Amino acid sequence: MPTVNTVLGPIEPADLGFTLSHEHLGTNAAGLRHTYPDFVDRSGIIEQAVAELKVAYDEGLRTIVDVSTIDLGRDVAMMEEVSRKSGVNIVAATGNHLAVPRPFGDVSPDVIAPLYVKEIEEGIEGTGIKAGIIKVASDRGGVTQPQEVVLRAAARAHNRTGTPISTHTWSPDRVGDQQVRILEEEGVDLNRVYIGHSNDDFDMDYLLGLLDKGVWLGLDRYPGGRVPGTPNWEQRTEIAKKLIDAGHRDRIMLSHDYSVPKARHGAEVQEERRRANPDGYSFIARKVLPRLKELGASDDDIHQIMVENPRRFFEGS
Repeated sequence: MPTVNTVLGPIEPADLGFTLSHEHLGTNAAGLRHTYPDFVDRSGIIEQAVAELKVAYDEGLRTIVDVSTIDLGRDVAMMEEVSRKSGVNIVAATGNHLAVPRPFGDVSPDVIAPLYVKEIEEGIEGTGIKAGIIKVASDRGGVTQPQEVVLRAAARAHNRTGTPISTHTWSPDRVGDQQVRILEEEGVDLNRVYIGHSNDDFDMDYLLGLLDKGVWLGLDRYPGGRVPGTPNWEQRTEIAKKLIDAGHRDRIMLSHDYSVPKARHGAEVQEERRRANPDGYSFIARKVLPRLKELGASDDDIHQIMVENPRRFFEGS
């Protein structure tokens, strides 16, 4: 039986429990906390993340997948401290986000894949904390050349280790289709692929086409509304219900793509983020799941989406 690497060590997939599949504690940029530590309120992020996750734990949360990569300012020592103090399992990521390091675009995926494999099998930045998921990203306009190198490197690291892949996409441009095509070319088992941010528009044909390929869909930008023209949280929840009604409750997961307000610099920005989502990591449990039930979803549907699907995704079943 496979295990899942968390920042506190490996656990059984069955021990993940109620899981948020695409989250962050805090994000910034590669090297920022080392070079300009005064810009990053690291102790404040830890304090706020622990407090928020303790509340969420008391309301049923057991695991978050923190898909922060090196270019998002990944800090696995912070994740470890927050996990230990809050009781919430945290799965850390290897891979890259949109700010692919410039030299990566000039080399073969075979040069990069072993870097990801090392973070999965040996640990990240000498900490011994092992990645439990591979993150890759593409956005508006589709997969760029450096992002394709990274995507192929992620595929090869997955093929070697069996570690699942989670993607950042822009669904209005059907970027998930491009990612899936490349992963298929690399021979990836699409049952181990999570296409994230799949609820940024209303294109059900796109979503159903992805599901026909055998991937998982991440409906993971709650509460929404950050980008003009994209669905608000009620509309995103209606998309989830349509997928349940279409027989796909066993291939979707819900999450926020949240990070605590203190992850951003400046009191005004922090207050704006607090107003946008005062419920933090608890928004889905407090708002989305009750709304799904009002729309006709059952307790069994919700358990499947929030507990069983993350377990099955990580164990490859």
